[in-house]
Amino acid sequence: MIKRFTTTLLAVAMATAAPGITKEPTNLERALAEIAPPEVVEEPEVVEIEVEPYPYKYSCESCTVQEQMALEAFQERGITDRLALAALMGNIRHESSFVPDICEGGARVPYEQCHRGGFGLIQWTTVNRYDGLGRFARQNECNPSTTECQLGYLFTEYQWKQVEPKMKTPGQSIEWYMNHAYTWLGWGIHGYRTDYAYDYARMLEG
Repeated sequence: MIKRFTTTLLAVAMATAAPGITKEPTNLERALAEIAPPEVVEEPEVVEIEVEPYPYKYSCESCTVQEQMALEAFQERGITDRLALAALMGNIRHESSFVPDICEGGARVPYEQCHRGGFGLIQWTTVNRYDGLGRFARQNECNPSTTECQLGYLFTEYQWKQVEPKMKTPGQSIEWYMNHAYTWLGWGIHGYRTDYAYDYARMLEG
């Protein structure tokens, strides 16, 4: 009996108190030890960006860049009636489809190379009006084959100054505005101008 008790104590002592003997870690313990602690991710600083409101009454999301430039330019002149804007836009679309470097007949050429017929957004045709675009471009150091330069020139013409007050008259019909906008161009086949104007009247948002 004493011998059995002594043997049991010896086994317990060897298992729990033997100096220098350590327990081997399990595979799970090794795996957990290799896992790096999660990094502390700082929350990004929220910067509020102030968005400038669209400065014009009407916009046209489905329009080309050139169409949008013309729409904004007309509104900067103080034309605020949707149908008046539509009539002006319809006229230009019929003349050039808002392609600034188009020569009558469809050729895409620079201003200096269009020697016959009309040129540009509203197909400037007469010598005085065509040459006037060139003079305006030289004086203002702009490219006469671009939309920006042609819109700038357009507003200096006598023909435009005659029709602009009519375009600033609110509350009229497309046909009323079209009659005046048509004379602004001088001549030409009426064609689909009014149809295009109705298209723009539906496209303009504001």
